[in-house]
Amino acid sequence: MTDAPELPPRLALAWGVAERPERAPRRELSIERIVAAAVAIADADGLGAVSMARVAKSLGFTTMSLYRHVTSKDDLLLLMQESVIGAEFPPAHEPADWRAELSEWALFTLEIFRQHGWVLDIPVTGAPMTPNNLRATDAGLRALRSTPLADGEKIAALLLVSGYVRNAALLARDLDRAIADAGGDQGATGVAYAEALAELVDEVRFPYLRPLVEHGTYVNQPGGLDEVDDIRWGLDRTLDGLAVLIDARSADAGGHCTGADGVAPPSGTDTGDGDTLTEEAAERARVYAGDPKVKKAATKRKDAERKVREARKRLRELEKAEQAARKVEAEAAHQAADRAARQ
Repeated sequence: MTDAPELPPRLALAWGVAERPERAPRRELSIERIVAAAVAIADADGLGAVSMARVAKSLGFTTMSLYRHVTSKDDLLLLMQESVIGAEFPPAHEPADWRAELSEWALFTLEIFRQHGWVLDIPVTGAPMTPNNLRATDAGLRALRSTPLADGEKIAALLLVSGYVRNAALLARDLDRAIADAGGDQGATGVAYAEALAELVDEVRFPYLRPLVEHGTYVNQPGGLDEVDDIRWGLDRTLDGLAVLIDARSADAGGHCTGADGVAPPSGTDTGDGDTLTEEAAERARVYAGDPKVKKAATKRKDAERKVREARKRLRELEKAEQAARKVEAEAAHQAADRAARQ
């Protein structure tokens, strides 16, 4: 077994290969407890409320105690993000159905953002390098396993879909925050706003916007004409675009792109089931994200992964000790041979 590569401290923490303190102020303080406390604070009061001092106080420890486990707040933020995206993504479909699976992948990610909106405030600093981020990428690639897309195209497809989901989640979260900051008053986004627009938006200055304001669709009011779930509609259209590319790649390869039932539709045919698939994927993702048995199983899986990492780390240490012992043995044998030769 080769030695594990040297990682920056925060990545070593995320991968569970960082050196842990031999002596902690109190044995019950751990990285896991620190991260869980920080996530609880962020869920309740936002990312800005998270500080090493507040986390320490919530656990009943001094701030300096935390630094024995987490070396900086930036490290803590990375571990918090890693924690909430560590849920198990919905399983693969058999037979493979790239559109349904990618819909579930996207909507499951959206559900994580909805439950932990503060994750959107953590800046993106590079390609995913932590285990749970890579697991999420792997799950997205699994959804595309049956497509003829090239490797680079699969990554680009995931960036396209995840970028759409992230932007949609950010907009929805900020609108919710605006309402919350107004004490629950939806005047800036709801009925009162629509009534004000009806007076201000006239057909002379805004000839194309005016009909939408009259119908109530501009502010997406219940009962408005052609009510649309903006997020799912946008996701469906994004997947429509990918379907065109997948169809083209399949045709170039002399094959056929299959629909949800495994039957190849005629080229250029709109199967009409995209919206239905997205609704099913949304329900599946929502149930899966909130199911207590899934969460309990995920906790056990994470614990097992931690034990495996610790076992591998211990094995590497033992292998190093063995190599050192063999080196000492070889040197001793060489010295003994030299002494015998001189006699």
